[in-house]
Parts: sequence; structure tokens; C-alpha cells
Amino acid sequence: MAEDLSAVAARENVWEMAKRQLDEVASLIGLNESIHGYLRQPKRVLEVSLPVRMDNGGFKMFTGYRVQHNLARGPGKGGIRFHPDVTLDEVKALAMWMTWKCALVNIPFGGAKGGVICDPKHMSMQELENLTRRFTTEISLIIGPEKDIPAPDVYTTPQIMAWIMDTFSMQHGYSIPGVVTGKPISIGGSLGRDKATARGCLYVVDEAMQALGLPIEGATVAIQGFGNAGMYAAQLMSARGYKIVAVSDSSGGVANDSGLDARGLTAHKLETGSVVGFKGGERIDNRAVLEYECDVLVPAALEKVIARENAPRIKAKIVAEAANGPTVPEADAILFDRGIMVLPDILANAGGVTVSYFEWVQDLQANFWEEEEINERLKRVMTRAFREAYDQAQRHGVSMRKGAYCVAVDRVAEATKLRGLYP
Repeated sequence: MAEDLSAVAARENVWEMAKRQLDEVASLIGLNESIHGYLRQPKRVLEVSLPVRMDNGGFKMFTGYRVQHNLARGPGKGGIRFHPDVTLDEVKALAMWMTWKCALVNIPFGGAKGGVICDPKHMSMQELENLTRRFTTEISLIIGPEKDIPAPDVYTTPQIMAWIMDTFSMQHGYSIPGVVTGKPISIGGSLGRDKATARGCLYVVDEAMQALGLPIEGATVAIQGFGNAGMYAAQLMSARGYKIVAVSDSSGGVANDSGLDARGLTAHKLETGSVVGFKGGERIDNRAVLEYECDVLVPAALEKVIARENAPRIKAKIVAEAANGPTVPEADAILFDRGIMVLPDILANAGGVTVSYFEWVQDLQANFWEEEEINERLKRVMTRAFREAYDQAQRHGVSMRKGAYCVAVDRVAEATKLRGLYP
């Protein structure tokens, strides 16, 4: 738990971290100074106060945010998180990362993000529904299928997306499934969305292993964080031939050098709420999972868990960022100098937003695809994005993060330049 608390404290400066990442790549691509300044700021920031009826009959005030960083390439896209430690700086950073993520995989979205300061673990389903519907009403001025399309994030679910869709639709008098993605299948969700982030991560790890000349069969994997992304990453990578040797969640971790049973571990997590106590492995702490001896490390929890202090102890050959912002810039430099390939968040976890794009397209067309087609389309998008980022990294002699940013920032800058300023 000490690691989680330090990570929360570190998130206060995550917005400065996001801007610094942009600054570091600006000179590599010769970014125009005016456009650079433009891209360092969000286009729109909305803060709302939310009076919510509670189960005791009274109401309680909550604060929510929706940030749209850049809309030059299309409507905003980004999740909504419900978490007690949400801050405006965090939401701004996540919105900026969404801009780069959408541009890197070349889908026609800009970057946005939302958050509400609350603790869903201590709220009933009725209270969560009341909060969600109130928040949707307050941000409805700036969201919509042509404006900004929310999605699930930390502690938000397909059910919460269903409430958002219903609230927005009721305001307009007809069903508008395209206002959100990550919905249940029965009301316009997409097949393959639940595993999309993990599947996309698998595809780029496969490409990285090939680029480094490493065999996939038997390659060892440690996963820090066992929510949706981490859980499905364990299952998919295990099925692909990787060996899962260590995993953790907020309560602690388990490890087994002979390999953990991904399906058994998932069942244990769903039954008990934690990976701790799984009989197929020995207990270790969160920090030990990050520093575990392995070929591939998958940080799949919160921001800034790989810092200057522990970067020298990372033993993986590849770090695949299934979470947003798990590696601070100082740690990035250390890992690069040590020859560790970091697959950045805007690449490694872009499978989620890519299949969200597929869902949006399917909703607008009222024409839904088979899961096999979705997975094949996702693979094409992710492998192309990896190769474009890898080519830029090799060309400039820089990290994969900077290579990915070269591709993404250049695309957003080009769109911004072509559209010009109005008025």
C-alpha cells in the first residue's frame, strides 16, 4: 500500500510531466513555436459542481471535470474516471495523452478526458446512478457523437456508460448510442471491447519481441495491476505462449517462476477481490513485481510507478505501458540508457481507444461487425502504429516514446496548421 500512496502523491505534477514529454519531442520534429505553444494548452476545461441525492435522503456535493485538449483531427475521445484522488491536472494530462494516442493510431479523434472526485467503493448502485446522470447532464453541453465521446476508465463500467447514454438520449428525445463507447453489447456496444486494451498491448509486445529478436514461446511476463487491462493481458499473453511469472494488485502480489495459471488467477481475483492468497504462487509486494526478473514488464495500474529511484532496478527487456503515464521522464531516460525498450502508453494501451472508434463507427452506421473482424482490424492498426513509431525511434536514435510522439505530434500539428485559426 505504501507504493500506491506514493504514486497518488506523485500524480500532482502529472500535467507538468505531460507537457515536458511534448517539449522534448518538439525540437526533434522542428515543431513550429506557435503551434508548440498551442498544443501545450487544453482547448476547453469544464469544471462542474454536482449535487447528488444519497440513499439517506439528503444530497452531497461532488466535483467533476471534462477536459478537451485538442479537436483538430476530430471529436474529443477519452474516458471518465470515478476516483477519490482525481485532480484537474491529472485530467488535463490524460486528455493530452489521448490526443497523441488517437493521432498515433491514426483514428479521427482528438483528445479528451473526464473525472469525478468520489469513492465508488463506498457508494451504492443507486447513488452511482444518480451521480452519473447528474454529471452527464452538466457536461451534456460539450459531449455528443460529433463533439466528444466519453468511455469507461478507472472505476467506471459498461453500466455507467449505459446511464450516460440513456441520460443524453432522454434529453434529445431519441436513442443516441454513439455518445459513449464501452457500452453493453445489447445497447450498441462492440464485440471485443472488453479485451481491446490488453489485446492491443499483446500485438505491440509481439512486434517488439520480433524487433529485438526475442522468442515469444516461454518469454516471462510480470504484470503490475490486475484490473481489466492486466487481467486480460495475463490471459491473452498466456494463450499466446508467454509465461506469466508475477502479478499484483493494490493489495499485493504473487509470483511463481514456473508460471502462474492466468485463468485460475482471474477466478481467484473475481472471487476474493485480490490476487493475494492465490495458491499457485508465493506472496510478494507491489514493488517487487515491478522489479521482478522477466522479459516483459506490463505496468497496468496508475501513473508514475516507475520513477528515478526504482528504474535502475527494472530487470525487464521490454516495458509495455498498459496504464497511462506509469513511467516518469527521468526514469524513461534511465531505462533507455540501459537498453530497455519502453512501449509507451500512447502505443501500448491504444487498443482500447481503437476499438472504441470501431464501436462509434458501428453505432453511426447501425451496422455491427463480428469479433474476428474487429480483432483483425485492431491488429492491423496496432502493428502499423508500432512500425511507424519504431522507424522514427531508429531514425532519430531516441526511445520508442519519443519515436511515437514524433509520429503523433506531427499529425496533430499538421491538422492544426491546415485548419488555421478562426477568426
